[in-house]
Amino acid sequence: MKRKASPDRGNPKRRRISESDPRKPEEVVPDAVKAPLNRKRRLLRDDLNDPMEGSSSDVGQRPKKVARRRIPREAKELNGNAGTDGEKLGRKRKRKAAEDADEPSQKRQRSEEEPREVSIRLMLTARAQFSSKYKQQKLLGEGGFGSVFAGYRTSDKLPVAIKHVKKDKVVCEHMDDNGNRVSVEVAAMLKLADATNGPVGTSATVSLLDWYDLDHELILVMERPVPCMDLQDYVARKGGRLQEEEAKTIMKQLVDAVLELQENHIFHRDIKTENLLIETGSDVPRVRLIDFGVSCFAKKGSSYQDFCGTPVHTPPEWYVRYRYTPWPTTAWQLGVVLFEILHSKDFETRKYVKCKVNISKSLSKDCQDFLEGCLAINPKDRTTLQQLQNHRWLR
Repeated sequence: MKRKASPDRGNPKRRRISESDPRKPEEVVPDAVKAPLNRKRRLLRDDLNDPMEGSSSDVGQRPKKVARRRIPREAKELNGNAGTDGEKLGRKRKRKAAEDADEPSQKRQRSEEEPREVSIRLMLTARAQFSSKYKQQKLLGEGGFGSVFAGYRTSDKLPVAIKHVKKDKVVCEHMDDNGNRVSVEVAAMLKLADATNGPVGTSATVSLLDWYDLDHELILVMERPVPCMDLQDYVARKGGRLQEEEAKTIMKQLVDAVLELQENHIFHRDIKTENLLIETGSDVPRVRLIDFGVSCFAKKGSSYQDFCGTPVHTPPEWYVRYRYTPWPTTAWQLGVVLFEILHSKDFETRKYVKCKVNISKSLSKDCQDFLEGCLAINPKDRTTLQQLQNHRWLR
């Protein structure tokens, strides 16, 4: 804002004196001394404008002769040419200072990348070991959680089943004794193998031979009984339903298998005809339990809200209070399996609860009693696994 003119503006005493002119405004200089005085003024202005020597305290004093320093070109550019080359040089210096400041963060980034590189090397090594040890062949089946291929072990031609599961499809994980998170499917099969302490093929559960935790997928190598097929295909080849005596042979083995799971606190959660293999190499069919992808470790008094398994086989208690428990649910699933292999129709919980699906009266009384005990609507009325093992129909 401009200052208003003072009333006594004409008064010489209130007029501002210029810093570059030491004279008073009304002082008159004779023409004879103008030239040397002008030279002195130029010297004074030069000294005042010199950034290395000038000072506001020199105003009005006779300039002293001082040795003029040579100002570096860069400093001149910074002081006299700001906005062009000086700005570029300043930006370069700032950039270099920023790079120097970023060196610790770059070191931290490199240190963070090192575990990633180690993980990649381990993954490549594991994949190479798998490729050299096993030969993968045709696709056997696939579902929402992974794909299963036939194959064999290259050292002795042992038939194997190779299961590929994407990491984002691993539903359940377990914390092992070392604090590492592993797939429950792997943890459950390893625990069953330790509990069996027998050679491969002696347990009702197929044995886990190897497993590889890779970057984006999990590979499980399991024994593959030959010849075999799943129970659903086996029943289809028998005309859609089994005779009661053959069904009894299969159910007796299945009850023993789930009791072994109960002793090891493993809740399978998805027992159905597709997850049961039948070895057909002998006169008596042998049952093998597979697919622990949605299994979990059950503690005493455990109950669950999120249902994992086949939706049409959900136990009725989940529809009532959205909660189910391990062993009554297992008994229910055994009843579902027995119903499907004895009737030429699929089982659905909702239809059974609404009495739209009924147990055939052509079955023996003991078989009907076994089925009704498994498929009791109230879980408290359901037959326990131990009671099923001792049921008169299985004797």
